[in-house]
Amino acid sequence: MARKPNRMYRQIRGQAYTRREYMGGVPANRISTYNLGNVTGDFPIVMNLRIKEPCQIRHTALEAARIAANRALSKGTTSASYHLRIRLYPHIVLREHKMATGAGADRVSGGMRSAFGKCVGTACRVESGTAIITLRVTPQTFQLGKNALWKASMKLPSPCQIEIEKGAELVA
Repeated sequence: MARKPNRMYRQIRGQAYTRREYMGGVPANRISTYNLGNVTGDFPIVMNLRIKEPCQIRHTALEAARIAANRALSKGTTSASYHLRIRLYPHIVLREHKMATGAGADRVSGGMRSAFGKCVGTACRVESGTAIITLRVTPQTFQLGKNALWKASMKLPSPCQIEIEKGAELVA
């Protein structure tokens, strides 16, 4: 039997909770770097990975997408022939009310009393059409870059589309 994916944080619900100075124990951001490859290079082709539906994207999903895209690019070319940029920063703090389960949990758990929840991670809220990842490449690495963005889109909670912003005439 197939397991349903956990979509608890995918929907945008409630007010954004961002004031970190009033809360303790917010987990650190998992995204290690936002710019990869040749940052200062001049690339004729610019591609964007755009989201199709409004949703929340957790910081772990953004990091997984970055790793997948970078691995696909680094296997086929050198880091001097592309520039990958993550364009979002996860500001929204996610909370979860962890209920104790199992034998003897009735003595430990207080039910839904004071169910504000503990901080479990961060996310960013995106509208449809928002660019998540921008990739600048040379004409020789266009197909590789397109494949890398497709692999990155598999790690995100909503369907995505690849848009060629600049240089479409070079690859036609």
